[in-house]
Amino acid sequence: MTTGAQGRVHFTAADTPEAKTALDALVAQYGQYPLGEAGCIVALGGDGFMLQTLHATERRDIAVYGMNCGTIGFLMNEFSVENLHARLAAAEEAVINPLSMQAVDARGQTHQALAINEVSLLRQGPQAAKLRISIDGTVRMEELICDGALLCTPAGSTAYNYSAHGPILPIGSDVLALTAMAAFRPRRWRGAILPKAAVVRFDILEAAKRPVMADADGRSVPDVISVEIRSEPDVRHRILFDPGHGLEERLYREQFT
Repeated sequence: MTTGAQGRVHFTAADTPEAKTALDALVAQYGQYPLGEAGCIVALGGDGFMLQTLHATERRDIAVYGMNCGTIGFLMNEFSVENLHARLAAAEEAVINPLSMQAVDARGQTHQALAINEVSLLRQGPQAAKLRISIDGTVRMEELICDGALLCTPAGSTAYNYSAHGPILPIGSDVLALTAMAAFRPRRWRGAILPKAAVVRFDILEAAKRPVMADADGRSVPDVISVEIRSEPDVRHRILFDPGHGLEERLYREQFT
């Protein structure tokens, strides 16, 4: 970051006692610039709050530096009040494009949302979901019977995707991961690696009997009948990390520790 940008910081915090205490301490030491005048944002909380901050500023060309005041903190740096300007000056930047979701529900209404981590489809009732999967207009799987499926970015590959036994994707790779959750037919189907430019469509089969919800980073749409997902290159999320602790290094640690 430039010297001027690192000095113009806007702090934002999650609604927790730990994050609020951290906010008070940092503002007391470094001041608080209005968002419109800031050179960067420092977000205080956990990964959920980091995603919330990135979504709230997705149309601004501004970098976000997270400090962990939560529980997970995969997207966050270690919290410290000291030497903030020096840390920002030395920070490494990762640029992430989100996914764009367009979901049509049973009433025919269209819902749109962006997802930094993943778009997931989940069964709503006791019966497994039945999904038809098309890639770039070609049906690739006529019927997937499962608890759900998701499409994730490299940044989101260590989140829900990894818990569902999906692959970890290197940051900066031009691919997406399509992962099934508890696939029943085809038995134990683990998913696919797709080009970043791929357009993925899910059609929900027997939707009235086997209802499905779609979720984009926590923003849910119930009773969907179709969901189309693609990467959104026009939106760039800039995330800052301390040297040696960037997303690339964290991905290696997840796989080798």
